[in-house]
Amino acid sequence: MKKFLFKEDLEQFLRENRRDKKEKIDLKNTIFEELDLTGVDLSNIDFEWSDFKNVRLSHVNFENSNLSNVFLENADLSNSNFKNCTMHGTNLRYTNLENIDLSGADIFCANLEEAKMDGIKTDENTKHYKMICPETGAFLGWKTCFNKRLVRLLIPADARRTSSTMNTCRCDKAKVISISDSDEKEKFDEAVSYVDGDFVYKVGEMVYAKGFNPDRWRDSTGGIHFFMTKEEALGYLMSIS
Repeated sequence: MKKFLFKEDLEQFLRENRRDKKEKIDLKNTIFEELDLTGVDLSNIDFEWSDFKNVRLSHVNFENSNLSNVFLENADLSNSNFKNCTMHGTNLRYTNLENIDLSGADIFCANLEEAKMDGIKTDENTKHYKMICPETGAFLGWKTCFNKRLVRLLIPADARRTSSTMNTCRCDKAKVISISDSDEKEKFDEAVSYVDGDFVYKVGEMVYAKGFNPDRWRDSTGGIHFFMTKEEALGYLMSIS
């Protein structure tokens, strides 16, 4: 069960638990509501599965904190510090992320739909912010279809392509190179999409997305969905089997 924590209680709790800065302070499953935490030091805290509702969070220092699966929808997080934060599955829809620092942060599966993202700072250690697929040139991709069929695709150099904060990618067109079973032993001529039963992949033919959406932060939307590796495609197949 989640617990509520008010600002004065939070400040007292932090004072009492800041003695050992090497160990994260445990504030998992906490609800913060109708608070002004502007400029507060919230570094090195485990907030996993916590909710921030109508909380002002601009200029906050979250460095080294765990924000995985945290609800922050509609929050103003501008100019805040997220250095080295773990943010797996964090809900950041409609947030203001202008001028935040994501250096060293891991935002795998974070939801960034409709977020304001001007001036975000990243570095070579920021994970899952850059597109996982090549931004230019042709390359190979993999996907699975009905009846556990494995499809290898050639995404041409002129195809539009994108990816969000997960390992899935999307493109607007591709050529079907091969279709097989998961062991690549039995070959097939065609495969049917999981999402659209009328969308059929045929070996040697081009396929074109119905309504490709160029917004990279919308993951479940129009486009031909694929993975960069066969292992990832097969892993997805296992997860839905």
